[in-house]
Amino acid sequence: MDQSNIRNFCIIAHIDHGKSTLADRLLECTGTVDKRKMRDQLLDTMDLERERGITIKLQPARMTYKTYQLNLIDTPGHVDFTYEVSRSLAAVEGALLLVDATQGVQAQTLGNLYLAVDQGLTIIPVVNKVDLPNAEVEKTIAEIVELIGCAPEEVIQASGKTGVGVPEILEAIVARIPSPTGKADATPRALIFDSKYDEFKGVVAYVRVVDGMFRLGDIGQMCATSVQGEVLEVGYFRPDSVAADTLSAGEIGYIVTGQKDIENVRVGDTVVRPGSESLALPGYAEVKPMVFAGIFPKEGSNFERLRSAMFKLKLNDAALIFTPAHSGALGFGFQCGLLGLLHLEIVQERLRREYNMDLVVTIPSVAYHVGLTDGSMQTITAPSEFPDQSRVGTVEEPWVKADIVTPARFIGGIMALASQKRGIYKNTEYFGLRELKAESRDSSVVSRDAPTDARRAILHFEIPLAAILVDFYDGLKSVSSGYASLNYEFFGYREGDIIRLEILVAEEAEEALFTLVPRESAYRVGRAMVEALKETVPRQQFEVKLQARIGGKVIASERIAPFRKDVLAKMSGGDWTRKQKLLDKQKKGKQRMAGTGHVDIPPDAYLAVLKKSV
Repeated sequence: MDQSNIRNFCIIAHIDHGKSTLADRLLECTGTVDKRKMRDQLLDTMDLERERGITIKLQPARMTYKTYQLNLIDTPGHVDFTYEVSRSLAAVEGALLLVDATQGVQAQTLGNLYLAVDQGLTIIPVVNKVDLPNAEVEKTIAEIVELIGCAPEEVIQASGKTGVGVPEILEAIVARIPSPTGKADATPRALIFDSKYDEFKGVVAYVRVVDGMFRLGDIGQMCATSVQGEVLEVGYFRPDSVAADTLSAGEIGYIVTGQKDIENVRVGDTVVRPGSESLALPGYAEVKPMVFAGIFPKEGSNFERLRSAMFKLKLNDAALIFTPAHSGALGFGFQCGLLGLLHLEIVQERLRREYNMDLVVTIPSVAYHVGLTDGSMQTITAPSEFPDQSRVGTVEEPWVKADIVTPARFIGGIMALASQKRGIYKNTEYFGLRELKAESRDSSVVSRDAPTDARRAILHFEIPLAAILVDFYDGLKSVSSGYASLNYEFFGYREGDIIRLEILVAEEAEEALFTLVPRESAYRVGRAMVEALKETVPRQQFEVKLQARIGGKVIASERIAPFRKDVLAKMSGGDWTRKQKLLDKQKKGKQRMAGTGHVDIPPDAYLAVLKKSV
């Protein structure tokens, strides 16, 4: 197809603002999917996405509108999947900025907008869910206008549920988004923005063709790995894969590489003709993991199965980083770097569902820079790696810039929550001034320094990453009655007083429960962790001691009372000394078991402790 008739775009928004529903209507309105095959969240192909109602993976789809070829990439909205969004943006020329009319501009709206602006994309603002009775359309339009500086008439009003405004969106895509600028007659090259593993076809690369044309039977080469192979199939997504004869400049589709070795095809690499390695595209910025956790097979003999599963998952999740690790208690496994706790939860669940793996996952941590007394510096990503306290000179922890969007009436509670999490307040911005002027009885200017319940604010904080990992988001929703939203970005390391807190169960150190905490919080966290374990670890035939310690000092402890078998039930009578003899024998047996008994910790115990570890 002529490049002038191609439009490549994606949809960006905060989580739950209706991206997938709008994508359904676009597919339906363009006749891409037959009505009898339509279903909600059509582009969300994983069961996990449907169960949770969120998009986890980017998903491309080609539509035909009039004489135009429209290539859509549906993107996630959660902050943990920002890397998916950034890769989508690099493959398109425009973006639909979707804002929920009932919620207005939120934190991830801003985060994704900044990513799109950095890529130089054309932004088409859309107010979604205008059909709902509590929709504040004019107010939301005013926020968008103030945010991106467009004219109010440029903002499209739509409903992904009813289809209102969808024709206008299609017309705006054709009119406003520029066509690709690649050279059709140049040496072929394509950017790999995603990939997956097929048991029969091998590695399937999702590509945006920048220049030239790829045909069935061509020889392709990966610039980063210099691996060559025959192109076994090319095609596009509608949204199921459809084989084609060619894939031309400006188009988005897939190439079956024929590679069985997963490591030969990397996201961000460039596919070219052999000998054209100098034409490699810049690719993507290296992903920076924010959270680290150990993933171990429950049975040590399953390590190779886990290794194979991790490589296949990595192919479909470019933000996942892992290295082999060994634990004295857990055996061989992997230390994984992830973008957040939801990312960890999704990876864990996909390994269980898609690869049938029983796992033990350690308490998540962040990366610390530890300066030793001998002058050397170490980067610690697991509490078990933390050196003896006598060798530690300084410890630096990662900090993030957090943007919290909230109605003005909740500012006090949010500032208290951030202060409790060691946050440093920077400043507050207000937006939504235009609608206030319209509602005011006179035309006087509304002061930015006079917050009202009708206005919304963006609070800027600097907070330790470890402090917002687990329950900060829940606390934020609690103090703001569910209205506040959060976006954060890593900016650097700062020195802190960090120590290792160890947990012992039945006098055995449980490495999976070790955590790094600020010294001032150690007693509170240790007490909370052993109390959480007491509630979740099942009772045994012997007494189970639960202890939290720092170095050699126990700072908190609990005990789980043993089951008591009625050893007197078989006695029909006799002197009390006979009964006491049996009871003493039982007591001695339980004491021996307490020294040697092993306790299996159930998965829900790890989850309970995780929520108490900050």
